[in-house]
Amino acid sequence: MESSKKKGYAWAISAGLNAALAAISAKLFSFQLVRYGLVILFNVIMWGCYVNSLKALSSLQATVTNFATNFLSSGLAGFFLFEEALSFQWFAGALLIVIGVFVLSKSSIEGKTRTD
Repeated sequence: MESSKKKGYAWAISAGLNAALAAISAKLFSFQLVRYGLVILFNVIMWGCYVNSLKALSSLQATVTNFATNFLSSGLAGFFLFEEALSFQWFAGALLIVIGVFVLSKSSIEGKTRTD
């Protein structure tokens, strides 16, 4: 069961990275056909990864992990690739998101049993 959860998180992280790559390619490439083609390709891959993550995780865990990965990688890509400024609030928000993902990853929905 634990191996299944690890694979679920790997799929969710992969989905978040592909979503960030779609945003990066939309901003990076100037040729319209390449831009739209890459955005569509990365979004299709992202949805496939996200659906696979839902098979192993709860929808909340998969969604939050996907969002956190997308948020962090998009922000860092903007900083490193496009020289965008990141404020203290961004780093504080990123820290809170990472803590939230950690808390959700430790929660065990399957481990709770009913005592009826």
